[in-house]
Amino acid sequence: MTDSTVRIEGNTLRLPGEVRVRFIRTLRLPEKGTHSLPPGLGEFPVRRVEDYVDTVPAEWRARGGVMLPVYLREAMWLSFGGTAEPAALQVGVGKVCAVSGKPWSSRLGRDPQNYVVLPRQPWLDGINSGKGTVRQFVAVPLGLGATVEGQVTGEEVWGGVQLQSFPLREEELRAWREAEQRRAAARREMTVSAGGYGAAFPMAAPPAPGGAPGPVRAPGGRARSAPAMGLGVGGSMRQEVYQDDRPLKAWTEEPAGRVFVHLVTPPEWRRITGEAAPPSPVDRAAYTRAGLPWFDYYDQDATDLSPTDTLGSVQPVGDWLGDDHDPWQQPLPNQVKPLGDAPGRPVADGDW
Repeated sequence: MTDSTVRIEGNTLRLPGEVRVRFIRTLRLPEKGTHSLPPGLGEFPVRRVEDYVDTVPAEWRARGGVMLPVYLREAMWLSFGGTAEPAALQVGVGKVCAVSGKPWSSRLGRDPQNYVVLPRQPWLDGINSGKGTVRQFVAVPLGLGATVEGQVTGEEVWGGVQLQSFPLREEELRAWREAEQRRAAARREMTVSAGGYGAAFPMAAPPAPGGAPGPVRAPGGRARSAPAMGLGVGGSMRQEVYQDDRPLKAWTEEPAGRVFVHLVTPPEWRRITGEAAPPSPVDRAAYTRAGLPWFDYYDQDATDLSPTDTLGSVQPVGDWLGDDHDPWQQPLPNQVKPLGDAPGRPVADGDW
């Protein structure tokens, strides 16, 4: 019997199908212009809802899942580093697909594609909103109409982030593993002929944005209703959302695992967990003045998905919250670095 349990290891979510997802803090981009990929500034802390049943809202207990703290207008991106085997992952923002703009579904779809393919897609920084670009994920409260959910559906009911993983079917996965074994054997032979194991063909992963190690791009009181947060969009950046080159029938029909990610304000995070939220990220101009890197990523063998009209028309959160007055300093060309071709505790699921 397949294990459909989602687990949390540190701040990493592990979904069935060997899918690993981390939520990365980052710098918020200006809402005008198109920019390079911003750096990673550390992980958001992630906690299981069921560990705080006395202090979380009742509707969170019903939905299960995990929670993390975000500031108003704080930006994030999703890291899929460490995912070894191929998987299809659906990403929802307020139960609107971040890839297709269509309503949340328990099935994969191809017209338009409603998922990303791992590990080819190393991260996702926002909704698929332009050819070769995405609009950055930015946290906003529900009730203003600023979320992707509010703009696409006309309602703000769910908020948060939703994830579902679909592994390859058994026969497809078996064939992939056999092919990987053949490729690994060929690499070993090439390395030996080049003069020793590991000497000529290092197999380390490319450096992560932000320079961080690993796959990063670089209680008490009574339960009550918490201020609900969702994701709107901010500035545009150069990032492709890759088209699946496998037939749809290569993937399982039903998701192997799913998880609801609740977004909570820092004051509520402290009330619920007893922990202080991480401080707000360093201002953007100071980061750039320090000469720290920004990033571009390119996969020459992959095809970018065209955006749908639904997501292309989503407006930035500044239209609701006013202009962004944080200082901005454009990174210098030598600060933009090319990338690419250049068991934990289980998380309870609920009704959503």
